[in-house]
Amino acid sequence: MDILHNMRREYEAGELNEKEMSSDPLVMFGRWLQEAVNAGVTEPNAMTLATATTEGRPSARVVLLKEVNSEGFVFFTNYLSRKGRELLENPHAALVFDWHEMERQVRIEGRTGKLSAGESDAYFNSRPENAKIGAWTSPQSKIVRDRNELDELLQATEMRFAHKEIHRPDHWGGFLIRPSVVEFWQGRPNRLHDRIAFYKTEEGWSRHRLAP
Repeated sequence: MDILHNMRREYEAGELNEKEMSSDPLVMFGRWLQEAVNAGVTEPNAMTLATATTEGRPSARVVLLKEVNSEGFVFFTNYLSRKGRELLENPHAALVFDWHEMERQVRIEGRTGKLSAGESDAYFNSRPENAKIGAWTSPQSKIVRDRNELDELLQATEMRFAHKEIHRPDHWGGFLIRPSVVEFWQGRPNRLHDRIAFYKTEEGWSRHRLAP
């Protein structure tokens, strides 16, 4: 479409200076996340998650970050969904946070692993009841007949747990992504953007500026 050829804007919101950055990318990420929250970015914890089959066929979707700690990034999903199955078969993933209002992105690569049952239980138990019901109801990523089938499954789940505690299903839980690469991107004029990447080494983290 010709209209796309003329879509262009300059990025002038800020700059990225190595001297002002933390030596720990997870600390730096936490700082940027808080700034995104303070700036009123819509769902600043939304992230694009890319996975791949063992044959290298990729897929991507947006999910929500639920925790960031000294080990990495945590999210929750149905283990039988496409992303769940791909991560269990090929435990490598990439994340992208796009805080476009601030002209910032963070790109992450790392290895994934399931959280413990206790950790998944703790988060599941903190969810509202309708979210718990949804985790039991949806045969995520499978083909369904129509919307009526989902409504019927929902009704059956609600009847099953009427007046009962809703425990976590075995097919639902968390993943931790332990980063090996964390890249911070700040838009700059003339497309000469700032890119600072951290790479995990045996000694800790090394930091490098990348050409835009």
